[in-house]
Amino acid sequence: MFKAVFLDFYGTLVQEDEVFLQRICSRISESSSLRTASGEIGTYWSACFARTCRSSFGEHFNTQREIELASLKDTLHHFQSSESPDQLSEILYAYWEAPALCEDTRPFLDRLKKPRIVVSNIDRKDVQSAIRHHSLPLEDVITSEDARAYKPRPEMFHMALETFNLRPGEVLHVGDSLSSDIAGAQSVGIKSAWINRNNRKAPSHYSPDFMVQSLTDLIPLLE
Repeated sequence: MFKAVFLDFYGTLVQEDEVFLQRICSRISESSSLRTASGEIGTYWSACFARTCRSSFGEHFNTQREIELASLKDTLHHFQSSESPDQLSEILYAYWEAPALCEDTRPFLDRLKKPRIVVSNIDRKDVQSAIRHHSLPLEDVITSEDARAYKPRPEMFHMALETFNLRPGEVLHVGDSLSSDIAGAQSVGIKSAWINRNNRKAPSHYSPDFMVQSLTDLIPLLE
């Protein structure tokens, strides 16, 4: 049914950076003069980061590292923290280059015989470092930096299709984000599989074509 598989990377093949984000927010909370809880700081930072990603495309494109640093500087200023944005950012950069692998990733990639192409909202250097760190068997990578746009915008999906001479109906996109992966893939006619390891309930306005709790659950569909 499918000739190739597009794969999100962070949160899908490797674990997200949530633990490190929480540590950074705790440090900001401890150094803030406003006595603000780390959860509120995380919410503000996340909204700032997402807002900048949405407006970053084409000639106004900024890399993931640039957006992360700018949004962190904004957050530190907003909460009157004395922490260094450069030092805090290095915590995330180090993780992006050597993230923890999800348990189901290697069994899935080892069994999957179709082309495996990463389509990720990240800078090329970071995802390539992470792939080398784990020696992952992947055919190629298309990043937001290559397409100069972030999912759920269509540019990255179109670039991946054109690069590998594929039609939307010949591809399955697999990802953990309903808003970026599922909505983004479906907007260009690509069927989507939501990897939902924590058994979350999807809001009614999202309708993934497939939903699995483990990547290996997709093998029968792809064989």
